[in-house]
Amino acid sequence: MSREEPGVYHERQRLQFCLLHSLNNLFQRKDAFTRESLDLIADRLVLDDPDKQRWTPLSLLFKPHHNALTGNYDVNVLIAALEGEGKRVAWHDHRSGAAGIGLEDPDGKLMGLVLNVPVRRYAGLWRSRHWVAVRKVEGVWYNLDSDLDGPFAFQRLEEVREFLDHVMANGGEVLLVLNDDH
Repeated sequence: MSREEPGVYHERQRLQFCLLHSLNNLFQRKDAFTRESLDLIADRLVLDDPDKQRWTPLSLLFKPHHNALTGNYDVNVLIAALEGEGKRVAWHDHRSGAAGIGLEDPDGKLMGLVLNVPVRRYAGLWRSRHWVAVRKVEGVWYNLDSDLDGPFAFQRLEEVREFLDHVMANGGEVLLVLNDDH
């Protein structure tokens, strides 16, 4: 039984650009954000920082808000990118579990979710974090993880909650992406 929907936009993982892919998957369109637009946001955050770090030769590669070679953007870039699109980001308090997230959202305030999950790769030698978008498209919630071959359609709302509870129980963070115009 296939759990993916061919009409749902889904970008696959490339290097460490999971934040870029998550944003495009969240907005359901190619190039909603580009590497260049996220780099500009990251560079602007550095310029706006009152506590600028001292420059070293490694600063060309390892910038405060992203890795210039592989991507790997931080939460500050995510928040600035979403705010630039008229969205608001709210951290979900994991102590209330997924039951505390208004997934039913009758007023259309919740655009979707962005998860930041711990990952282990290369037989556990590489530890990192990974950005994942979860969004409702035409009444169905989808896991739009760029590491998946395609979008994963949840069959029931309880299945979404179980997934989110599992993410939080394993050290993941849940960020609510809210439409500011509601």
